[in-house]
Amino acid sequence: MKSLLFGGLLLWAACAPRADAQVRFNRDVRPILSDKGYPCHGPDPGNRKSVLRFDVESLAKADLGKGRFAIVPGEPDKSEMIRRVTSTNVALRMPPAYAGHAKLSNTEIDTLRQWVREGAQWEGHWSLIPPTRPKLTSSAHPIDQLVQARLAREGLALSSAASRLTLLRRLSLDLTGLPPTPAEVDAFVSDTSPGAYEKQVDRLLASPRYAERMTVRWLDAARYADTNGYQSDGVRDMYRWRDWVINAFQRNMPFDQFTIEQLAGDLLPNPTLDQRIATGFHRNHRTTSEGGIVAEEFRVEYVADRAETTSTVWLGLTTGCARCHDHKYDPITQKDFYRLFAFFNNVPEKGQVYNFGNEEPMIKAPTEEMSRRLAELDGKLASAESAWRALQPKIAKAQDKWEQAISKSGKDWDVWEGLLLHLPLDGEATGLESVAGKIGGAQRFDGKNFLEAGNVARFSYLDPFTIAAWIQPAAADGAILTKLEDYMEAEGYGLYLMDGKLRLVITKRYTDIGLRVETESRLRLNQWQHVLVSYDGNRYANGVSIRIDGIEQKLNVLLDDLNYPLGNDEPLRVGGGGGEKLRFRGAIDDVRIFKIALSPEQAVTVPVLESVSQIAAMPASRRSPGQQAKLRLCFLDQHAPEDIRLAQSLLRQAEEERKQFYKSIPTVMVMKESPGIRDTFMLKRGAYDAPADKVTASVPSALPPMRKGWPENRLGLARWLVDRGNPLTARVTVNRFWQMLFGAGLVRTVEDFGSQGEWPVNPDLLDWLAVEFMENGWNVKQLLKTIVTSATYQQSSQVSPALLEKDPENRLLARGPRFRLPAEMLRDQALFTSGLLVDRIGGPSVKPYQPEGLWQELAGGSGYKADKGEGLYRRSLYTFWRRTVAPPSMVTFDSPNRETCTVRAVRTNTPLQALNLMNDVAYLEASRKLSARMMRERHGTPAVRLAYGYQLVLSREPKPEEAAVLLKAFQGFCDFYKRDREAAGKMLAQGESPIDTTLDPAEHAAYAGVASLILNLDEAVTKE
Repeated sequence: MKSLLFGGLLLWAACAPRADAQVRFNRDVRPILSDKGYPCHGPDPGNRKSVLRFDVESLAKADLGKGRFAIVPGEPDKSEMIRRVTSTNVALRMPPAYAGHAKLSNTEIDTLRQWVREGAQWEGHWSLIPPTRPKLTSSAHPIDQLVQARLAREGLALSSAASRLTLLRRLSLDLTGLPPTPAEVDAFVSDTSPGAYEKQVDRLLASPRYAERMTVRWLDAARYADTNGYQSDGVRDMYRWRDWVINAFQRNMPFDQFTIEQLAGDLLPNPTLDQRIATGFHRNHRTTSEGGIVAEEFRVEYVADRAETTSTVWLGLTTGCARCHDHKYDPITQKDFYRLFAFFNNVPEKGQVYNFGNEEPMIKAPTEEMSRRLAELDGKLASAESAWRALQPKIAKAQDKWEQAISKSGKDWDVWEGLLLHLPLDGEATGLESVAGKIGGAQRFDGKNFLEAGNVARFSYLDPFTIAAWIQPAAADGAILTKLEDYMEAEGYGLYLMDGKLRLVITKRYTDIGLRVETESRLRLNQWQHVLVSYDGNRYANGVSIRIDGIEQKLNVLLDDLNYPLGNDEPLRVGGGGGEKLRFRGAIDDVRIFKIALSPEQAVTVPVLESVSQIAAMPASRRSPGQQAKLRLCFLDQHAPEDIRLAQSLLRQAEEERKQFYKSIPTVMVMKESPGIRDTFMLKRGAYDAPADKVTASVPSALPPMRKGWPENRLGLARWLVDRGNPLTARVTVNRFWQMLFGAGLVRTVEDFGSQGEWPVNPDLLDWLAVEFMENGWNVKQLLKTIVTSATYQQSSQVSPALLEKDPENRLLARGPRFRLPAEMLRDQALFTSGLLVDRIGGPSVKPYQPEGLWQELAGGSGYKADKGEGLYRRSLYTFWRRTVAPPSMVTFDSPNRETCTVRAVRTNTPLQALNLMNDVAYLEASRKLSARMMRERHGTPAVRLAYGYQLVLSREPKPEEAAVLLKAFQGFCDFYKRDREAAGKMLAQGESPIDTTLDPAEHAAYAGVASLILNLDEAVTKE
């Protein structure tokens, strides 16, 4: 249960009613009833102690029997609620002392008593009532009118405007995440036109840096990371979804479209590639590949995460609290939760995922440049195929002539491409009987002995291979060829006869990590048959082909979860492996292993025993497909004219080039619907294996229903979320934008607009923003422009002692916003002002500096390896994010770990933060490069250079007293480094960027010391 004590203290200063003001139910009473009354008399029937309910007006005011009423409007002395909360008898007092609850405060009791005295007017929960545009009384900026009206009730007024220098830095950080350059500052200061400020707003909103700045916060909400999470925390690759978000913000995609494409882009009519990529939003959740898990348990977790994240991001409701039982505070039933859950329960996904990359469903997600290159390669391949088709008459004619010439020559040919191992099995073998085979001799296996061929054919799960052999089985079960320990569940691979069916087994862990497929039909006993199995190395059963006597077989998939490398040093065994019961009985001949997956045309030729010349002597009408393929492949391989060979070579090159490039194109995990509808059930206590009543997809019953005609799937849900009749989405969204600019939302609990959430500090302003947002087409840039062009935003952040006492956290907005920069801005500012920042948009994640050994200590493995070159200096948006060991410099400054959806900004102040800024190699290197800028870009006295460095970071010249401090510090550093040149070298050695050897080392190190001081100033790490 959340506590409102802290929130209540803040609200009392900002929102509490004056003694002569009317008590409002939603603002003043509901928080008390929710926090102190709902646990026993609220929505959850499992916890309710009587028929009395404080969440429903009719039941709160109902007859309790014997003439008693909890609430008698206008008569607090006759109200049982007032009598009980004021009782001195601990057995009668509410909330009950026996349950460990404290007595209500005098303020809370007075509020309840005044509310009853005034008539106990009830209100529906404020956030569930559709917002309406409040009336404005003048032509002034709407935001300023509504803020000033709120301030006037407290006897306050707006502060004066901030200076132009302060304002431009604030605006630039807010809209782009980076400070302005000196040139941008000078241009703004010198522009005296009436629209000068608005020009800067438009310029910054048009910058690609704006899109990057907006994306950071969305990644927190989307729980974006570069790894899966949980213990194994394997890598994934979702950066193309991040690129989509950046592009969407840059194009100013309307927020309703932004919502629909991310939740259901795949369900739109004829979805584009971008719309399908957008659905990666709900594939960003944690997944696990850990052994021993129950896959269904975690699949249910993934679906629940999507339901909870959707509720947090768009509805601002804590629906996850209704997963195990009805919500204890809000009108959300357990059934509501599972009906929302049902929208996301039809994705064809696994609970146990691949630990070394993306998991299905996924798609290729080429960039524009990649798409152009792929189109070029497709064109090149099409031309090669066209040229090859044009040659077919010539090939047929040339081959016919060649066949006539070799029909009596004794010529033969075999598939040698990719052949790794050939065991003719013609000779004698210990413990085996040499018998006549299909090709010369063969070995007969007696069910006891087998043949070992050494530690060869060491294939892992991503290696393609083909196994072929002639077999004459005498029993329905037996190992034909294996490379694993000698028991059935061992790690490795093998080809078996099981109940007469041919079975391929590739095993990491027999119970759940592996691949097993077998033929539908059985082999004939005591007859020679050729078996061939190929695997394409792509981890899935659909990449397996099994042929018997050249004919491809229908397969049954027994296990299709091959997601981990294989590794064993067992010998390759013929006729054994899998235990004594699976020793082969019968004869085996001519074993061949290829390190490629043979093409169908190649595979069909392997069992052909007739020589090329024998086949050539046959009438064409009598040749089998395998014989015909053998002739053609032999001709093209060794006897075709030069122009035909050249055309074939060009075709193969084009195919391979296209194949390799396509393989390099990144993938992105996306949403997808299964062909059928998976049944959804309420789960008792939220347990995956305790289904209760069946439910269908629908929205929470306390909210407006979906419109008729909308599909009851994710697309219908997405449209409902951004429908004008939905009371929550617009409010919740504009509240987060307000938090981004002012440090706290108009509703501080940005994740909770329910009964336990905060009452809006300015409800009229929140509603005006929400309606404005919707009526302007969900235009994000327009909304932000509206906010930052208000006088409220442009106020000075300076605060008087009286204002600080009355409104310490600036909830009433009588001054401008002032708070510490978020983690990514601190690092990005240092990179930008030092000239290190690599200003490139989009692309894969990068690995900047990080303390050595941290990954190994916390998560084991091979450890973190920082990038070289550009990867060290990209914006923090692109930093590789490992969930179990999130980037330490980011977490130190309160970034969420992205294990789950996070939308509320948190700011702390700890000594570790100062240590990080003063000692982290990233900031020391930035100090060195910033000092080099001071020395190279400004000539003259140290004071001039120091002032320039100060301006680069703080967007203003230092005041005289500040300049004096800087100069004194510089002189102290200079004296020290001139005495200790080794220390200067160490200072300048920080980081991988080259050192400017044309600068005096001692002087350079001294300027670097002052640059570090500047980057550590409170003003530098704060948005003023």
